[in-house]
Amino acid sequence: MAGSVMPEKHLIVGLGNPGRRYHKNRHNLGFMAVDALARQFDCSFKKSKCFAQVAQTAIAGKAVIIAKPQAYMNRSGESVACLAAYYHIDVEHILIIVDDADLPLGSMRLRKQGSAGGHNGLKSIIACLHTQAFPRLRLGMGRPVQNRDMVEYVLSNLSKTELAEVKILLSRANDAVVSILQRGIEATMNEFNAPEPLPE
Repeated sequence: MAGSVMPEKHLIVGLGNPGRRYHKNRHNLGFMAVDALARQFDCSFKKSKCFAQVAQTAIAGKAVIIAKPQAYMNRSGESVACLAAYYHIDVEHILIIVDDADLPLGSMRLRKQGSAGGHNGLKSIIACLHTQAFPRLRLGMGRPVQNRDMVEYVLSNLSKTELAEVKILLSRANDAVVSILQRGIEATMNEFNAPEPLPE
């Protein structure tokens, strides 16, 4: 229709590894978050371009593409860059939801930009987008205890008790995503951010 304004587009990407064996891994908190978001807004993931599963909905009057890259974690950036180009989405409107070992299980922290912090998924996205200036919502999974191997830990399944904590976390993450779309990232950071962990 002449003179109509196209809704602002946002891309929300959860990071994880595809396949049933990884489904309840700590490293798949990003997938869990966008699955919960899609359930809340009654949209379903379908196979799409860019080697990703994609769901589309509207939140706060904005067109939202929710995505789960289907390459493994260290190639997530290829899907994100492809989706951003395909849907014509600006970098500042891309939100990456990712697990973070530096935050305690059940906590989260929103940042406007930043380094990969050792996360292979974020490293891949930074390399493919050629910038660190995209928002990310970091979901805490905590660190292993008693000298447990880090790789084994992140690829291990969450326990029933931990999954109960994660369910609460995912609800808060959904609220944060809606807040970003309604009020912007600064107001959302002020309301939702957990305190930075103290140095050990």
